[in-house]
Amino acid sequence: MVEEPREPTPGPVDEPAARDGLPQAPSAKQSLAAMWVYSLLRFAVFFVLFGLLWVARVPGFLAAVIAVFLSVPLSFVLLARPRARLARNLEQRVEARKARGHNLDDKLSGGTDSQS
Repeated sequence: MVEEPREPTPGPVDEPAARDGLPQAPSAKQSLAAMWVYSLLRFAVFFVLFGLLWVARVPGFLAAVIAVFLSVPLSFVLLARPRARLARNLEQRVEARKARGHNLDDKLSGGTDSQS
């Protein structure tokens, strides 16, 4: 099976600069939305597996344990895109925070690299 080439996803270097030339971080609302989507999808995978095992008359606790162990690898495969989106979002926020910290350090130390 041949996979189609995917377009590169924008990373911290490719994103537009903020008004002071620093990388712009996704908003807190975007970060929380990505986290909630991924978390809810993980729960959905677990509950679908649990439901299937319950219909197959597997006892409750055993069904829950089996569903947990099966949901981890299935989530890894099935939820790759939402997980990558969440990771990219968090990475952009960390990089923007680091850049703001370095910019502030430069301004406070009177460095020549500040853009003011």
